[in-house]
Amino acid sequence: MSVITISRGSFSGGKTLAECLARRLGYRCIDRDVIVERAAAYGVSQDALRAALEKPPSFLDRFQHKKYLYLALIQAALAEEVRGGKAIYHGLAGHLLLKGGHPILRTRIIAPMETRVQMIQERLKYSRHDAIAYIERVDEGRHKWTEFLYGVDWGDPTLYDIVLNLEYITLEEACHIISSMVIERSFEFTPECQQRMDDLALGSRVRADLAIAPSTADLELEVNAHEGAVSIKGKVSTLSQINEVKQVASAASGVVSLNLDELMPPVRV
Repeated sequence: MSVITISRGSFSGGKTLAECLARRLGYRCIDRDVIVERAAAYGVSQDALRAALEKPPSFLDRFQHKKYLYLALIQAALAEEVRGGKAIYHGLAGHLLLKGGHPILRTRIIAPMETRVQMIQERLKYSRHDAIAYIERVDEGRHKWTEFLYGVDWGDPTLYDIVLNLEYITLEEACHIISSMVIERSFEFTPECQQRMDDLALGSRVRADLAIAPSTADLELEVNAHEGAVSIKGKVSTLSQINEVKQVASAASGVVSLNLDELMPPVRV
């Protein structure tokens, strides 16, 4: 009952591969729109959430808090969506958003530029020049996005368990390779694996609740959970905010205990 994440460049066949795997394995196929819709239930705009996933950060974004908010909501939505396993997510940075969960088969698909250009020309009716410009713009945006948020190179093969180049293999063959890995290696949810996914979902949910609550919305906190025990660390603006964090976090479903020892109050000069 593993979770499969698929990372790919634009028009590299990631969606088609995900659908093929879903049919073969009996898994649910989840795309970005499903996650955005779920995250929007917190009361934020779906367009704003999509922009947070699509647009590379500008210099000014480094001083904006909204990116943190949107990603906290997206991570919470994704972790909750896949926590039961048997899911395939083909969207940007799924392997990074789910870091800490297990077992996750992190896959990356790459395809020759000519193949991608041809696909865009067929689907979008772009000229060859415009198709190449589109690919370069989108890929560069994704590179900047992951580098800014996670400090990693989106194309680094060490971030993935398997990288498949579609230059000489078909999508059907790629589907067979990945599904065989899942079946033969038995990426099953042991009780320990399920607990790690539950922990990830709870920690992400608490962080999202803190990001959306008016009393704690200006904070950027790290939240970890283990079997209902939640620890929160980061900086607060006032001493009273520690109590606000406690109230918001303790109200989240599944929280058994709280550790706020690493919340840092403002330094008095």
